[in-house]
Amino acid sequence: MDSAQDFRFRITPQFGTVMTAMVTPFDKSGQLDFEGVRDLARWLTRDGWNDGLVVNGTTGESITTTDAEKTAIIRTVSAAVGGTATVIAGVGVADTQHSIELAQAAAAAGADGLMVVAPYYCRPDQAGLLRHFTAIADSTSLPVMLYDIPKRTGVEIRRETLVAAAEHPQIVAVKDAKGDLASSSWVMRHTDLAYYSGDDVLNLPLLSIGATGFVSVVGHVAADLLRHLHRCHQQGRTAQAAGIHRQLLAIYEGMFRSPAAASVKAALAMRGLPAGPVRMPLVELDEAQREQLSQDLTASGIPDRSMPSRRLVSAEATVSQSGQSRPVLSLRLP
Repeated sequence: MDSAQDFRFRITPQFGTVMTAMVTPFDKSGQLDFEGVRDLARWLTRDGWNDGLVVNGTTGESITTTDAEKTAIIRTVSAAVGGTATVIAGVGVADTQHSIELAQAAAAAGADGLMVVAPYYCRPDQAGLLRHFTAIADSTSLPVMLYDIPKRTGVEIRRETLVAAAEHPQIVAVKDAKGDLASSSWVMRHTDLAYYSGDDVLNLPLLSIGATGFVSVVGHVAADLLRHLHRCHQQGRTAQAAGIHRQLLAIYEGMFRSPAAASVKAALAMRGLPAGPVRMPLVELDEAQREQLSQDLTASGIPDRSMPSRRLVSAEATVSQSGQSRPVLSLRLP
């Protein structure tokens, strides 16, 4: 058999290539800001930015939102960007039956796909993980992305389990935040699962071994640069891709000094974008933390893109190459 046939990477991933794990905007009283949810979704999916959004994930503070709020978020985002961007709903919790109920509600609310994290805290064995994933996949007709992040869940999805899960026709992708490039390479070699980097600092390394794209936190402020990085890599411009990767190192680190939801909301607020407070037990960044994050944004060459009065504006993104800055994408806001 031709060795080229052994690597069954998805050429046209159904979820897209650059996606952001969107925060959930709240108002000053801590309630859902529906206008903010709508406007932020549109902002993040404007021309040249994200192909899709993942809602009700970790960065979306899904631990502190109710089932009714989760459904409302999906419905609001789907209405705002449906037809122009994909909407992936996080539905994984520690209880399989509850996850199934969330999956069915997400499908009814207009989600294009589901993201299912390994059950946390209870730490099932691999047989339990596989049954959990397939039961959820069986519950709707939506495609499923598995989320492998053992530092949060306490259990990894082992490579053999991923290969077994890939036999289910609706389990089509992995959000990989395990940081084990050898294991990820092995799964890519043995399945046609589309791999997405779930850890921004590993975006380029994962592309180099065959990943499809990103489910990013930094995409809230730099999705255009991530898209340019992806394009450079795909076109074989490896030095330019590495340059963008290095340019973004400061914000890759800065977004995760504190819990990502708090950092992203602070960065968005600096730019007049809808975000609001976080819900406890998360807390807001203090003044020193906000100043450090502002420095990280500047160090990564991320422009101060504001949304004045949430009206139509335009801007250009720049990327530093060989000591010079040049426009790389034209951004228009719907």
